[in-house]
Amino acid sequence: MERQISFFVMTYKGWSTLKHVLQHYKPLVSLVVAARDQGLQDDYYEQTKALCASYQIPFFDRKNAPRPTSPYAIAISWRWMIDTTQSRLITLHDSLLPRYRGFNPLVSALINGDSAIGVTALWANENYDSGDIIDQTKLEIQYPMTIRQAIEKVAPLYQELVVKICQQIAQGKLPVAIPQDDTKATYSVWRDAQDYFINWQRDSKYIQRFVDAVGHPYAGAKTYINGQELVKIEEAEAIEDVAVFDRAAQIGKVIFLREHQPVVVCGEGLLKIKKMKNQQGQSYNLKQFRVRFTTNPSLDHLP
Repeated sequence: MERQISFFVMTYKGWSTLKHVLQHYKPLVSLVVAARDQGLQDDYYEQTKALCASYQIPFFDRKNAPRPTSPYAIAISWRWMIDTTQSRLITLHDSLLPRYRGFNPLVSALINGDSAIGVTALWANENYDSGDIIDQTKLEIQYPMTIRQAIEKVAPLYQELVVKICQQIAQGKLPVAIPQDDTKATYSVWRDAQDYFINWQRDSKYIQRFVDAVGHPYAGAKTYINGQELVKIEEAEAIEDVAVFDRAAQIGKVIFLREHQPVVVCGEGLLKIKKMKNQQGQSYNLKQFRVRFTTNPSLDHLP
């Protein structure tokens, strides 16, 4: 087998898939390009670099990577354009396309409460995530489900798809594909710092899924206490609702302390906060009962 594939990888999914490929199809791998992700607590850049060194595979950072000259390139968790003048590019995407084209699709699927998650392999084209589908695979899930758990569950799906593609390439076959149904396409838009704040107007089950979906390795769900102190909610649970008088005016208020854990009024339902930390990463407990959690800082405390 000659070296026919250049890999562009990021995150745990990219590292674990590359490791699997090297164990079974090392002679196919031409080179590996990786990049850091400042938005993740662990981007697996160093692990990918060390993996390539152990297998004696050429490794490059995105900033100084050469243009791939191999017949094929495979991108996993990649977010930049790739100059594939001499290579045909296959991308792996965290969704069952054409659903959730775009950014952080696995996060969006968990927030939405989807009953199944999956991975799609597709030929890249000029419009992101809209190329012809080579293959896809899915699995059923149950909630609660954290993003870390979901990543661990989809990683084997990546390995399964990429190994099948490597088998075809090793046999000299061009992976066949079918066009996407654009009428069924949905889009997952990129996230910034504002998107990590909890919207307490939402129902408590949605908020629990949100907390679970944006946790480690992402930045985590955030909120303000009385519009002043910024905290991160790491674990929460939707619990049985009660009749709240004038609910619309009480959103975000602590209504009970259960097992020393605050229970918050949501747009619908109640949310028990089981674990939260301050900006220094230390465990945080409420100093008083009369607390309102807010999405934005109080105007009285803006600089």
